[in-house]
Amino acid sequence: MDVVCRYILFSMILNIFVQSLSLCIAGKPEDADTPAHRKERELMVETQIKERGVSDERVLQAMRKVPRHLMIPESRRRQAYGDHPVSIGYGQTISQPYIVAYMTEVLQLKEDSKVLEIGTGSGYQAAILAEITTNVYSIEIIPELAEFAKSNLYNLGYTNVHLKEGDGYEGWESEAPWDAIIVTAAAEHVPPPLIKQLKPGGRMCIPVGTPFGTQFLQLVEKSQDGRITTRNLMPVIFVPLTRKSK
Repeated sequence: MDVVCRYILFSMILNIFVQSLSLCIAGKPEDADTPAHRKERELMVETQIKERGVSDERVLQAMRKVPRHLMIPESRRRQAYGDHPVSIGYGQTISQPYIVAYMTEVLQLKEDSKVLEIGTGSGYQAAILAEITTNVYSIEIIPELAEFAKSNLYNLGYTNVHLKEGDGYEGWESEAPWDAIIVTAAAEHVPPPLIKQLKPGGRMCIPVGTPFGTQFLQLVEKSQDGRITTRNLMPVIFVPLTRKSK
C-alpha cells in the first residue's frame, strides 16, 4: 500500500471515529434540542399562543424555551408542537400548548410565588412554571408518571421543582399556603382542601365538570378577607382527576 492510499485510509478511519465520538457526546438525535425544534417552538408561540391572546412575555419566553418534545414518550415526539394534547400513557395527556400557556398566564405569577400543581404528568407544565417562579411543587398520583416527570425535570436541570407522589385532591398541606394552584385534570367540583390551602389573595385555575362531558376552565380567587369567587373562563376537555381508592 503506497503512502497516498495509507493516508486516505487513515483519514476515513479518523472521520468515522470522530463522527462516532460526536454521537456519543451529543446523544441520539431524538434526545437533542436542535435548531429545528427551537424553530418549531417559535412557530408554536406565534401561531398557537400569541394569536389567541396570551401576552405575558414571561409565559411566552417559557413556552419558547422548554423543549416539549423531550418531555413526552419518544414514539410521540413528532406530535410535540402540534395544536392538540399528546398522550403520555396511563390514560393521561400533556395539554395543548395554548392551554398550558393560558392557564399559566391566568395565575399571574411573580418570581417568588409559591405554586402548587395537581397532576404532574410528564413534568412539562411544572417546567413552564419553574421558568417563571422559584417555588414549584407538584403532585402526581400515578407512580410511573411521577418517575417519568422526575427523570425529565432532572435531565433538563430543573432543581426548583419539588415532586410528590400522592392524591392531589388533598393538596399538600404541610407546604401550604399557596399563592397559586393549577390543576391539570378535571374535577367534578373544586376540592375543598385546595380552597383551604389557597393563600388570601391567591388564584387557582382548574377544569371543572363531568368526566369526558361538559367542563369549564374556572378561575377561583380568594380575597384578603377569605371570600371565594369563581368565574368560568372557557369550555375545555381534560382527563378526569384521579383519586386514590378509599
